[in-house]
Amino acid sequence: MIGSTRRLSVYAYGQPCDMRKSYDALSGLVTRELGRDFLSGDVFLFVGRDRKRAKALFWDGTGLCLYAKRLEKGRFAPLWRRERGARPLELTVSELALFLEGSELVGRTPLSPAPYTLAPLFQPGAEGGVTS
Repeated sequence: MIGSTRRLSVYAYGQPCDMRKSYDALSGLVTRELGRDFLSGDVFLFVGRDRKRAKALFWDGTGLCLYAKRLEKGRFAPLWRRERGARPLELTVSELALFLEGSELVGRTPLSPAPYTLAPLFQPGAEGGVTS
């Protein structure tokens, strides 16, 4: 679906969105409301009030792409927060895929593990560590 050789960030718009909005209107929401650059290559996710429709906006390096999906049964998870001014919900690409498949857990609980950070193999000067 949305492929890339780099790590993508996915940001969900924090309110129900009018699904009649096009490229320009959605990119304006990204800039004005999310405070992000829509040309960054990140994915920006919008959900309609009835949660039957969703749109993903992203720059693929050559143009602005708009992916739209309408569910025939069920509803998308509500990705908006009750608090005004809350930070946009950030998803992983795996969580985006689950969301677009109709998972109701997306946004309620972290579905992906935290990013792995490589710890040093030894601490210089620590007990049992290598010192020079």
